[in-house]
Amino acid sequence: MEESGNSSFRIPDREKKGRSAEEVAARLREMVHKGEVSAGDRLPPERDLAKLFGVSRPTLRAGIRSLSAVGILESRQGSGTFVSEVDETPILDSSPLRMLAALHGVTSDEMFEARLALEISIVELASTKANDEQIALMEKELISMRHAGTDPEKFIVHENKFHQIIATASGSRVLSALANMVERAGSAGKHTIDAKDKVKLQEDIYRAIKERDPVTARAAMREYLLRTQKALR
Repeated sequence: MEESGNSSFRIPDREKKGRSAEEVAARLREMVHKGEVSAGDRLPPERDLAKLFGVSRPTLRAGIRSLSAVGILESRQGSGTFVSEVDETPILDSSPLRMLAALHGVTSDEMFEARLALEISIVELASTKANDEQIALMEKELISMRHAGTDPEKFIVHENKFHQIIATASGSRVLSALANMVERAGSAGKHTIDAKDKVKLQEDIYRAIKERDPVTARAAMREYLLRTQKALR
C-alpha cells in the first residue's frame, strides 16, 4: 500500500482501483470497514483522490455521494470529505438477494412487502429508543430537506440521512442492514413525489418518534412507503 499526502489515508492497491462509481464506493467502504481509514479522517482532495483511484472526478464524486447519502462519509463545506464519526448501520451487499430474486421469480411487490415489514419495525423501535440528540439530528435533516426542495440531489441526501438516523435510533443494526439490502435489491428507479409532500410525510414520522408514539410512527412510515411505491409505479 502506498501513502498519500494525508498520513491517515492509504492508497488502494493498484489492482484494486475502481473504474465505476459503484467500484469506487465499494472500495472506499471496504477501507472504512477494515480500518484503513478511521472515523474523523479527511480524504485527500478530489483531484488527488480521482488520480489515485484512476477514475474521472465525476465518477469519484458519484461514488462519494452514494456513501455520503448513507452516512459513511460526510462532506463539510470548505473543509473536504471526512469519514463519519457516527456508529453507522452495516450495509450488506444486495447482490445475492438480487440473484435469488431472479432465480425464484421474486417480484418487486414481494420485495417491497419485506421492506415495509422491516422499516415499520425499525421506526417502532426508534419511537421508543431515540435519544434527544438523535431526535435533534432528525429535525436538522428535516430543515435541510425543506431548504433543498428545489434541488432533488441535495434533497435525497438529507432524506437518506434522516432515515439513517432513524435506523441508528432503533438500536437494531441487523434490521437496519436487512432493510437497506432489501431496498437496494428491489430498487426500480426514482419516485416522483412532490418535495413538499415528501417533507410532510417525513414530518409525520418525526413527530411520532418525538412524541414516543409507536402506533402513529408505524402508520406514518407505512404511509410514506406506500406513497413511494405508488410513485415508482
